[in-house]
Amino acid sequence: MLSRLNITKGYLAFAAVYFLLFVLGLAIIGLYATDVQRWREAHVHVESKWVFAVVVGCLSSITCIAYLVPFVFHALGFIAPIWNLVLFILHITLFGVFAKLFLHAQTGGDGAIMRMKNAIWVDLTAALLWLLVTIGSAGYWWKHRDVRSRFTGRARV
Repeated sequence: MLSRLNITKGYLAFAAVYFLLFVLGLAIIGLYATDVQRWREAHVHVESKWVFAVVVGCLSSITCIAYLVPFVFHALGFIAPIWNLVLFILHITLFGVFAKLFLHAQTGGDGAIMRMKNAIWVDLTAALLWLLVTIGSAGYWWKHRDVRSRFTGRARV
């Protein structure tokens, strides 16, 4: 268990990955919110796919901010790997939706299409990092869970 004066190497490794995921979440928000804002200013219907992308980026960034606070990740226990898995599923869904739309699209000098082609690779990178964090946080929970001795059940192991 983390003490107030002892931040472990594991926490620092998780913090570095969560900071990277925070930056990727902000990038996702920026890449997709550009079109949402343009459509909103033009009083045009906003596509739900883009709103989904912005929501996924927001959830990812908020989660990373919460996890960067010491002791929050440890206090969540087995809920953290489950939530990380949910975020992985959301990110891989986001990648699939926009890869189908833009992966094989011809840019033809259109900067918006090129931006979206770049955005799908950001989505995939974030999804793979969330998968690694899910596996790592499940392993962290398994190793640091509150267990009792096998024979008497009185001692904490």
